[in-house]
Amino acid sequence: MGEDLLSLSLSFSGNLADKHRIDLYDISQALVGFQRSLALTTHLVLNGEIITQSPALKGAEIHALPPVDGSWKINTIIVLTGLYNLTTLQNNSPLGHLVFSLYDYVVSESLGVHVDFNKSLGVIYEEAKKTRVELPKIQQHQADSLLEKCSSAIHEMHRPIYKTKTADLANVYGVIGAQSIPLQTTFTFDSWEYIHETQTSDSAHQYAGRVSSYNSNTYKGRIYLEEFGHPVSFELSQDTRGEEVVRLVTSSLSANALRRYTNDEGDIYFLAYRRTSRTGLLKGLLIIEVDDKPF
Repeated sequence: MGEDLLSLSLSFSGNLADKHRIDLYDISQALVGFQRSLALTTHLVLNGEIITQSPALKGAEIHALPPVDGSWKINTIIVLTGLYNLTTLQNNSPLGHLVFSLYDYVVSESLGVHVDFNKSLGVIYEEAKKTRVELPKIQQHQADSLLEKCSSAIHEMHRPIYKTKTADLANVYGVIGAQSIPLQTTFTFDSWEYIHETQTSDSAHQYAGRVSSYNSNTYKGRIYLEEFGHPVSFELSQDTRGEEVVRLVTSSLSANALRRYTNDEGDIYFLAYRRTSRTGLLKGLLIIEVDDKPF
């Protein structure tokens, strides 16, 4: 058996779950989603690539422990099966902490809770540098691609909440050192509605911002908008994927990465339809026109 990398738990509460019962089919699907989202996240950290099928996980296994008596809670352990520097596997394992922080980013952003990617993972890299531990470098565009691949799995983790309603909410905790730390978001009926339903505005709005990540394969990325104070996901519409638009997007991304701003250098201006949840929360933008100056 390999070295333990990270311990996590998934617990449900409310309704029948408080009586230590939960719908069997619903919980089975929720656990499949939990395993899949963990496997894809762990694989990216260990291997630097994004897989689409959880059985393709390499370098680690995810083990389930017996359910906790008196509640509806299951504990899991991610176990390394590959060869890694043992200094990354001590208490407060930087590698395990990195997996947890990336998982927190993916889940929280999927459910509408903004997480500062550079701040969240940057602290871990700084601590690792102090102890001379070398960690794999995860780029934000990789994390955003992972977010897309985990969306359906995170949706299914809500199943006991939205389907038979044998639970009201769910929480995921990770054990970092001696501390049990929750994700920055909780699974609720509201978070399920956020990830489940997307509405597109009838009219386009004008925005200005700086691209923080972009995937040339999917034409999707994230752009920092001053009015929101954080990056927002975007997708280029089918009719907007020409060479000139892509050049403007990638030039903004390059300027952002190199931090070469003077005044509005690196800004792009665009028209986009708003994509929102049923309750009106902004989920992303569908861009239909881009320029390097205001319209």
